[in-house]
Amino acid sequence: MTTFDSTKRSLPDILKDIVVGTIQLPDFQRGWVWDDSHIQSLLVSIGRSFPVGAVMLLETGGGVRFQVRPVENVLLPEPLPVASKLILDGQQRLTTLTQVLSLDGPVKTRTHKGKAINRYYYFHIPTALEGGERLEEALIAVDESRQVRSDFGRKLDLDLSSRELECQQLYFPCNRILSWAEWLQDLSHFNGQHLSTFLEFQKRFLDAFGTYQVPIIELKKETSKEAVCLVFEKVNTGGVPLSVFELVTASYAADGYNLRDDWFGSKLRSVESRKERLAKDPLLSIVEETDFLQAITLLHTLEKRRVDLAGGKQGKQVAPVSAKRSSVLELPLEAYRNWSDKVEAGFRLAAKFLRKQAFYDVRELPYRTQLVPLASVMTTLGERWLEPRIYDKLTQWFWCGILGELYGGAVETRIANDLEDLLIWVDNDKQIPRTIRDASFQSDRLDRLTSRLSAAYKGINVLVLREGARDLFWKASITELDAQEIALDIHHVFPRAWCETNHIPRHRYDTIVNKTPISYKTNRMIGGVAPSNYLQKLQSHAQVLIDDSEMDRILGSHCIPPQPLRTDDFDTFYLERKQALLLLIEKAMGKQREESENNDEEEII
Repeated sequence: MTTFDSTKRSLPDILKDIVVGTIQLPDFQRGWVWDDSHIQSLLVSIGRSFPVGAVMLLETGGGVRFQVRPVENVLLPEPLPVASKLILDGQQRLTTLTQVLSLDGPVKTRTHKGKAINRYYYFHIPTALEGGERLEEALIAVDESRQVRSDFGRKLDLDLSSRELECQQLYFPCNRILSWAEWLQDLSHFNGQHLSTFLEFQKRFLDAFGTYQVPIIELKKETSKEAVCLVFEKVNTGGVPLSVFELVTASYAADGYNLRDDWFGSKLRSVESRKERLAKDPLLSIVEETDFLQAITLLHTLEKRRVDLAGGKQGKQVAPVSAKRSSVLELPLEAYRNWSDKVEAGFRLAAKFLRKQAFYDVRELPYRTQLVPLASVMTTLGERWLEPRIYDKLTQWFWCGILGELYGGAVETRIANDLEDLLIWVDNDKQIPRTIRDASFQSDRLDRLTSRLSAAYKGINVLVLREGARDLFWKASITELDAQEIALDIHHVFPRAWCETNHIPRHRYDTIVNKTPISYKTNRMIGGVAPSNYLQKLQSHAQVLIDDSEMDRILGSHCIPPQPLRTDDFDTFYLERKQALLLLIEKAMGKQREESENNDEEEII
């Protein structure tokens, strides 16, 4: 069954429906943005009977409900009349034509540089009758005074501020194109000798507007919300794609609920921002509105699935757990209201979990997307997440997702699987989550980890911190120094300058194996000298004064083997630290190391 009809309607009929409110806009449509040059180009195109593209409308009255609003500057009585059609594609064109042809006031537009201006549009009748490309020259725009001035406003070049002046100079106002009879009567009174000139202009150009047929694609009211949103984004490729949040906001608004106020807050309506409440915890400052909607959708669909299973449904009759776009778009307002406060509390528990994993700075988080299933699980478990066996399971899942680098790209399916898998695994040790089964880490990945933006890089750095890494100068733990706002960063163990002098390839010295978190003070003392030199310099510093054994313990807290540093043996250092990091990864993932297909490498699977 087709979901749309194709037809044509006259331009005057469409604009009439817009002015009386039969045709309106869905509230997710952005504002009118066309500038003066676009307006003039469109008017000339229709005046010359050129095609200007199809318009797409949605029939109302079906299951898809959106908050609506009138077309820009159209004043409708309150409450708004019921719209029978909504504009999905063609907003800019129809809004332009409505303002220019059907409204009496000036058109509120802008210059090509974005400056707001008010304009009236006129066709100079004699120039238009010269035909062809002269129609473009015949069209002029004047400001709200209906005058054109030069010499910094001192010289009046054209005055159209009255109907008499329009008629005397044969400038026809565009807001009378579809209702020109009254202007014709005034022309007869003020400049009757040019009646024949006007009638020719009317026949050649005004009739082009009056009889112009606009191609219409009309989506039927049975069209699903997902299809409506998908179609809208496909046909509006020139604009910024709409987010799921914007579409759900428009849907909820039809039921009188302001989702934007709930998330962003409103001083005007005294609504506290949920986003700001979450952001009071720095680790939750990156939670986006879509993340929050996904977490609620996960729990709502899980609830539906459990009801279906309890009711004896099987196979495809059972609702799936989902965080996909289509499922978020179908999230009922009642479900949002039911889960929103609970999920907010779940995100706060997720932040507590992250701190126990040694995450203290939002920049350290490998994946924002992994917060969604974590918060959803926390919402369900409540304080049970602190129970030792449950905590250990959550920890293993969390690190498998990071070190297996499984939460990059499209992750909607994994998010849904993880919620269901984890909640089953909590009470059934045999049902291992798919993320844990899928996760692997090949040892040669360490040889390629150079970007501090990669998930595995961030994760390994935090694992080192979690083991209690201490600074070589301050001797305190890195996490303590971070809390005291001491400047920290990740730096080379064997300095870059030393490596280049000793012909160590960059692809080798620039990996995470040769990097560790240290303070700015330590880094300045390291400089570009050999490790044996900077260790001696650090140990003998008046504020440090430690022996070899104590320094060895500090180095060991970074999984750094001390002896190769004291002998400036890069190759031995690299091999031993790589093995130490692999043991750390193996422990975090809860997996054993096995030989990979490449016999020279090992894989944690």
